[in-house]
Amino acid sequence: MTTTTLAVLVPLLPFLGAAAGLLLGGTAPGYARPLAVLPTLASFVLAVVVAVRQGGDAVVDAATELTPTGSIPIELALYIDGFAALVAVLVGLVASCVQIYSTSYLRDDPRYPSYAALVSLFTSAMFLVVYSGDLIVLLVGWEVMGICSYFLVGHYWETPEARAASIKAFLVTKLGDVPFLIGLFALATDAGSFEITKVLGAVAHGGLDHPTVIALLLLAGVAGKSAQFPLHTWLPDAMAGPTPVSALIHAATMVAAGVYFVARLLPVFEASRAAMVVLAVMAAVTMAGSGLAALAQDDIKRVLAYSTIGQLGYMTGALAVADRGAAVFHLLSHGAFKALLFLAAGVVIHAAGTNSLAAMSRMSHLRDRVPDAYWTMTVALLALAAIPPFSGFFSKESVLGAAEHVTTGHAEHTPAAAGWIVLVAGLLTALLTAAYATRLWLLAFHGRGAEAPDHGRQPLPMTAVLWVLAVPSLALGGLTYRTLPDWFDGNDLAPTVTTSVLGTGLALVGVLVVHAAWRHTTTLAARVPLGAVAAHPEGDAGLVEAEAIATHAPAYGDIASAPDPADPGRLLLGPLHRHAAVGFHLDAVYRALFVRPVQGGARLVRFLDREVVDTYVRGAGTLPRWLGTAVRRAQTGNVQTYVSALLAGTVVLAVAVLLVATGA
Repeated sequence: MTTTTLAVLVPLLPFLGAAAGLLLGGTAPGYARPLAVLPTLASFVLAVVVAVRQGGDAVVDAATELTPTGSIPIELALYIDGFAALVAVLVGLVASCVQIYSTSYLRDDPRYPSYAALVSLFTSAMFLVVYSGDLIVLLVGWEVMGICSYFLVGHYWETPEARAASIKAFLVTKLGDVPFLIGLFALATDAGSFEITKVLGAVAHGGLDHPTVIALLLLAGVAGKSAQFPLHTWLPDAMAGPTPVSALIHAATMVAAGVYFVARLLPVFEASRAAMVVLAVMAAVTMAGSGLAALAQDDIKRVLAYSTIGQLGYMTGALAVADRGAAVFHLLSHGAFKALLFLAAGVVIHAAGTNSLAAMSRMSHLRDRVPDAYWTMTVALLALAAIPPFSGFFSKESVLGAAEHVTTGHAEHTPAAAGWIVLVAGLLTALLTAAYATRLWLLAFHGRGAEAPDHGRQPLPMTAVLWVLAVPSLALGGLTYRTLPDWFDGNDLAPTVTTSVLGTGLALVGVLVVHAAWRHTTTLAARVPLGAVAAHPEGDAGLVEAEAIATHAPAYGDIASAPDPADPGRLLLGPLHRHAAVGFHLDAVYRALFVRPVQGGARLVRFLDREVVDTYVRGAGTLPRWLGTAVRRAQTGNVQTYVSALLAGTVVLAVAVLLVATGA
């Protein structure tokens, strides 16, 4: 088969698996697992073959007109360069691990067939985004991921948290998608094509008439999809969905789509220096704010959610300094260790017997009970904290090194101010990331919370997946940072001395400070159990999660309200803790600025409709109704009454005629 044919099969196979799963899942549930795992695994293998054949040099570029439009054509196009080839491999790897993991995690869930089919459709849509060479076809995959996230986040729809989270994720991302769509049409109008190669060609020849407006409109969609400030608030709440879904969304699909989109169309953004500064500020605020918020969360999955927001900030920061190689390098590295973190968190949730909120203050003695999760999560947290030689160190240092290079003022398309913004925020975030990663590790595996029932050894598919993902989390960066430039733009991705020393030094400071604070707090007070956790019989982790949400989970806005005297985050943040725990009240700001005015306007419209418009309508019908009532009452059916009325009328007419005649 040709490389083009293989590339077409990569998104097609999981799509066919999703269609078959939705059709057969209800009638033949035994086919649900093979239909979920096998097509996704096959797509992963094909993505690897496509990457090997592509080799980082020969771009796969093919297009055929999909439909005539009368103006700008829409084409079914493939454009696979080194970026696309490697990102597709990541998507296939993570999606395959999630599907295998889910066969055990949700083995007794009655809605598993539909869940697995939606995950396959989600995977197919991301493959389409990665391989597409046409912006409209890319938009189709972009939107399919949005609707899949709505259904998957709301998988446990019996719980109000899951319902609210799914609606919030859908609405916030759609809020960004509206200007994103306008920006795509404006871009195609200026460039004369939706095809990415022609758009980039037009940019290279100065063909964009409104580069700043287009770039800012596109950034709104990127901020929503990739959870960047100020449209990031949906991502922590999306933790109400099943843990494997969180791994898929955070590691390889959905949130990675926005970063990948900017990387693919980076020359469009480079055409506007103002847009690059806006991108740098957005990345800086996202990195610093999410790091502080993660340090204040008690729920293990919300810590990881804010961590994802911050790491995506690193990627957008690299794009803000015009180094898409560093951005995609960190995307690949982050995809491996973040998928591992979430899937290990699922094992911890099951072992802790808590709930989807997985309060770390309730965990106790988990190190010996889940050794696989302990060791693999330790590897992933070291990668997250960018401790050498783990993969996160090399990819994060490539971002900081790119920012340092821009600060010298030698970058052609990027202001030095953008470099300083990204560099300072990146170094601060390195400190915060190591701090909250250490805090998570101490509280989750060395905490002294309430004892939970022991569910025994975790299923083999779940633990095997953890060790598979531990390999790239440990070795991906060190083995590839020298060869990846050949796949990307040729920019050097090797760590620089200055940023390596500063970044690693700050990370070690974060580790030591949190460890010292934890020891100090544990000596001052014994751990205070936050309530006994209901025992659950040996069984499925997904059911434990769903039932616990329904019975024990507090409102998401209040998860940090219970004090924990042994929490180092509370000690280090001090009075800032209560603000950071609720995301610095950004949801409250949105409610005040947008939700309440819209609700007030809706109430006003309802009042005008019911009390004003309907009043006139009711009034217009009252007179005919009264006349009809009078006529109805006159129709008694009594002949004597009719004759009497006739005679009375005759008399009245006669008298009237007589009076008229007399008057005349």
